[in-house]
Amino acid sequence: MKAAVLKSLGSPLVIENAPEPVLGTGEVIVDVIATRVLSYMNEVFSGERNYALELPIIPGPGGIGRVRAIGPDATKLSVGDWVFCDPTVRSRDDVVSPDIALQGLTAAGAGGMRLQQHFRHGSFAEQMRVPTENVKRLGTITPEDATRWCALGTLLVPYGGFLAANLQPGETVLVSGATGNFGSAAVSVALAMGAACVVAPGRNDEILADLVRRFGDRVKPVKLTGNEDDDRERMKRTAPGPIDCVLDIMPPSVSTNVVRAAIMTVRAYGRVVLMGGVGMAGGTGLELPYPWIMRNCISIHGVWMYPPDAAGRLIALVRAGLLRLEEYEATAFDLDHANEAVAHAAANGGPFKLTVIRP
Repeated sequence: MKAAVLKSLGSPLVIENAPEPVLGTGEVIVDVIATRVLSYMNEVFSGERNYALELPIIPGPGGIGRVRAIGPDATKLSVGDWVFCDPTVRSRDDVVSPDIALQGLTAAGAGGMRLQQHFRHGSFAEQMRVPTENVKRLGTITPEDATRWCALGTLLVPYGGFLAANLQPGETVLVSGATGNFGSAAVSVALAMGAACVVAPGRNDEILADLVRRFGDRVKPVKLTGNEDDDRERMKRTAPGPIDCVLDIMPPSVSTNVVRAAIMTVRAYGRVVLMGGVGMAGGTGLELPYPWIMRNCISIHGVWMYPPDAAGRLIALVRAGLLRLEEYEATAFDLDHANEAVAHAAANGGPFKLTVIRP
């Protein structure tokens, strides 16, 4: 099969013939139709993000495809089914605290690296091998639809955060990082889950206005000034009532002051979800005040990705018309132009934009 292979950090992807994946028990082979390119994939390939990768690797976290072959443990899947391939691979011998690898992207800890040795190769290829439980049926779609369905991979991340926070219909949410790719997805997901209001802080007036244009007056934009205390009070005043839940999904480059200002808007007994990259590049810690957390009974959830059933539940939100994939503008490349796709994604990583490879 044709594949894009990363052979060394700092080098371009090599487009070449690679061995087809071999089916094993507990696995499914999928013909890849479309796969998204992360906006920061160039930073992964350069080594700047210091992701745990065993090279060489066929990169690509998840994708949309059709089932090519199934193992004996699959009872609902059929050859030809349209599916989403969930890249969050979990070890099967400890359901309480499984090791995790993101297939085609990175791994966490020694256990995750062991998983990556087997489920290493991702979706920048004509075929991929996926754990059976990671293959989620989409129902009937067209090959053209597959490009936009790649947005599931982005939407699932904040959805996992809101599931951890037990977000309830009618609640008020603040999304820290609302003007970014994952943050804008968080705004749409919160509204689809029934949030009465989403407070959307940011510095980009154009993007803030676009969020209101897309979703109406349930979105409350706040222009940040950079002054921590002032921004915190302005966010609280903009909300129509107490803020029940704060989701932070800021990138590594953002100052901890900005993150702390947003987090500390949450009401007493409120919930905070940390899903961003702040601190990963070094620098000062978040430094939330212990007395504030304790006396206000604040729940803080650290969340990486989402639970195993999240993809199926999110697909149901899309099918119900509550979450619109039509918000996304997609640019597609073929596999021969994978390096151009990576460059395009880095330059066009804004809200509701998708860069997709169609092998």
